[in-house]
Order: sequence, then C-alpha cells, then structure tokens
Amino acid sequence: MSDIKLLIIEDEPLIAEDIAQWLEKNEFVVSAVVYSKEDAMEQLHNNLPDMVLLDINLNGEMSGIDIADKINKVYNIPFIFITSYSDKQTLEKAKYTEPSGYIVKPFNEASLYSTLEIALYNHAQKNKRKSPALSFDKINNHLNDRITEREFTLLQLIYDGKTNRQIADALFITTNTVKKHINNTYLKLGASSRSTSIARLRELMLL
Repeated sequence: MSDIKLLIIEDEPLIAEDIAQWLEKNEFVVSAVVYSKEDAMEQLHNNLPDMVLLDINLNGEMSGIDIADKINKVYNIPFIFITSYSDKQTLEKAKYTEPSGYIVKPFNEASLYSTLEIALYNHAQKNKRKSPALSFDKINNHLNDRITEREFTLLQLIYDGKTNRQIADALFITTNTVKKHINNTYLKLGASSRSTSIARLRELMLL
C-alpha cells in the first residue's frame, strides 16, 4: 500500500513495458497498464492510482485529452502526458488540461523519474493553495485511533508531494521505516493509498 501507485495509459505495448520496468526499479508500483480510453476510465473508477502516465494519442486519436479532463473534474490526481508529438496544435490542446508534466518520446529512466518527482511536488503545491494547512489537533479530533507526532510529520511530507525516498532522507530513516509509518497512517485514516489519504486529510481539515 505504501508505494506510489501509477497507472500507465499507453497504446504501444513495448514502450509501456519499458516504463513499467523503470518504475518498479524505483519506488513506484504499476497499478495497471491499459491501451485504450475505455480501459483507462475503468481503472480510474475501480482502481484509483496516485499518478497517471498518459499518452495523448491512443489508437490514432487524441483521446488522452478527454481522459485528462476527466481526471481533473473527478479524481484530482497528478498526470503526466507522454507523447511523440511536440507540435503547436498538440501542445495547445494539452496545456489547457494543466498536466503536472509533459514528456516527449523517446525519453530515458532518469528523465522519467525526475519528471515524476517534480509532478508530485507541483500537484501537491497547487492543491495546498486551495486547502487549509494540516493541523495535528484537528486531524486527531476526528480519528478514533490518534496519529502520533512522528506520523503527522510524515503526513505533512506526503501532503507536500514528497516521494518515499525524499521522506526517508528528510527524516533520516530508511525507506522501509517510511513505508511502515505510511501503512500505519493509512489504517488510522481509513485510506488505502497516497491519493485516498490526501483526500481524507483535505476532508478532515474542512470539517
């Protein structure tokens, strides 16, 4: 549960497979790989990820734009466009969906990871401007099983868009310890993933 869940929406299986292998070497887990708009919508509804890698062009159509619109309106999770196109028309359509990142193929593992890291952070900062700051006491006022001060510090870092590795570095602990704490906070919040825990924290702060 503690790893960052990422949905890959890409209609070229070989590229999707390479991306999945790169991600699983790092601190991400691939929730699913899908090749069409219909399967993407099903995954978003039934198996919500923490992030999405989204090809703009699926089966010859720019249906990635429609998926991006749905993500913005319903799910509020970061998404990154991956595409072979960087022409003005494609960029104009893409930018109005406000993606958290944009990668032009071909790309390598390092550029993918850095884009994901920046995307998590940028999306979190965007949402923080719209939501109240986290309060230790207010969160605990609504929980049967109170979070500890250490867990609150960790939740603040998640809320700030930090990866597990960045949290480990900030707190001078191992990533395994980070994952253990994250799983504990998920149980206390009644969450099952990073995205649902962030949504739950926003909800608690607005009560």
